[in-house]
Amino acid sequence: MYTTVNEDGVLNNYATEPKIYYAEYPAIWEQRKYVVQGVFATLLVTTLVLVGLSVS
Repeated sequence: MYTTVNEDGVLNNYATEPKIYYAEYPAIWEQRKYVVQGVFATLLVTTLVLVGLSVS
């Protein structure tokens, strides 16, 4: 942590900044995993909506 003191004796604390890096494009197997997660999420939401409509 980086700390400075001004002329009145007040301390100012600054957090250390993390190293910046660029995101990499996802690999093919990661893209497939995202598609599978999307399909399951869509099925879950559709099921919840249908159950909600059927009980109301």
